[in-house]
Amino acid sequence: MGNQDKLENMAEEKVGEAKEAVGRASDDKDLESEGKVDQTKANLKQAGEKVKDAFR
Repeated sequence: MGNQDKLENMAEEKVGEAKEAVGRASDDKDLESEGKVDQTKANLKQAGEKVKDAFR
């Protein structure tokens, strides 16, 4: 299950990067911010997965 979580987090990060890029290109500050938030959440989840891995 850990690998599935990692893949989902990575996918969420990539979606966030895409939202940020589209927001920046279309001058949509809300979409750009939403993309940054998505990336931050994904990165925090990935950090949690790394901590869990360290204790296995």
